[in-house]
Amino acid sequence: MAGRSIAIVFDCVYPLTKGGGERQYDAFARDLVARGEDVEYLTAQQWTGAAPTAPYRIDAITGRLRLYDDAGVRRGAAALRFAAGVFGALSRRRRSTRAVIVSGLPVLNVFAARLALIGARTPLIVDYLEVWRRAHWVAYAGSVMGTVAWLLQRIAIAMTPVATCHSRLSADRLRTEGFRGTLLLSPGLIDGSVTTGPPRPAAQPPFVLYAGRHIGDKRVESLPAAVTAARAEIPDLELVILGQGATTEQIRSEVARVGGDAWTRMPGFVEEGELDELMAGAACLVNPSRREGFGLVVVEAAAHGTPVVLVAGEGNAATELVDDGVNGHVAASVAADDLAAAIVACVRAGDRLRDSTYQWYLDAVRTRTISRTVDAIVKEIDRLAGPVPPNEGPLS
Repeated sequence: MAGRSIAIVFDCVYPLTKGGGERQYDAFARDLVARGEDVEYLTAQQWTGAAPTAPYRIDAITGRLRLYDDAGVRRGAAALRFAAGVFGALSRRRRSTRAVIVSGLPVLNVFAARLALIGARTPLIVDYLEVWRRAHWVAYAGSVMGTVAWLLQRIAIAMTPVATCHSRLSADRLRTEGFRGTLLLSPGLIDGSVTTGPPRPAAQPPFVLYAGRHIGDKRVESLPAAVTAARAEIPDLELVILGQGATTEQIRSEVARVGGDAWTRMPGFVEEGELDELMAGAACLVNPSRREGFGLVVVEAAAHGTPVVLVAGEGNAATELVDDGVNGHVAASVAADDLAAAIVACVRAGDRLRDSTYQWYLDAVRTRTISRTVDAIVKEIDRLAGPVPPNEGPLS
């Protein structure tokens, strides 16, 4: 192992899983490598045979983990096993690692990293994808376990020396939950990897697109009724739902209940090329999630000129990315009529809204980038640990 590496710690790795966190940390790693840093990605094993190919090193610090139960809730046993792996891996690297960037989800990662680095001068940066209030934890994991998880989150936040987050919502919640360290609020998480030309007209007949996991918080099951209501004004409107998960069968039941089998497609996960085609052709992308830490899917849709429909909510930081009527609309609630009104507005605005959505993306890709976020992280690492000595760096 080369010395003076930067370690990134998360229990999933892109593209073996394709959530927002995985994509974010992959982009962090690639940006750091492009700067000449030596990067090691510490994760749980998700592959058979050789590790995935990447410009950074990928090291499995635990075996395979079943991260979620049948209801889509993260399993405590898996979080404990990964935290034990984090402690062991960072203990072995405590004096040879230039810095550690660890995900604050699951929260046990923070305790493991802090314990492993006690006495070392290695800077620790905790990246908070989301920060939940007690009520959300209780709704997610039940009264007892939810309260325990919230208390652990508060303790972890209090013992975090440097935190990164990616929305004003998360920044405010970190301070409310007791954070007193150095806070790096990123300007955005756009990596500019989506290469597109000017937006093309929406496909005909028009369709609404959802792309993501099927879990309770995403509320995907609300879409069939919403599209049914929108079809009262746009009779040929269709619905395409990508992904799968714990609520997939509930979604299928809703499609059947509203009589939507003829105008709904649910192909599961698709290859990147097909995803790009669907993104580019959709009349709008709808994400009815009650919570988002940033909302990368908003940016990915905008790169194709496709407007988005989100739902207002105290846990939904993705709404910070939507300028109403410029790159989409924010529905007042997840109720069918509210979602339908926003969908209809997007479809009827047509090319005008697609053009302004694409212009929003062109501005964002200059100002809200992963690279600017990593600029702040590297600056803080250099402040705390000093730059890599010229004869000890990974390029020597």
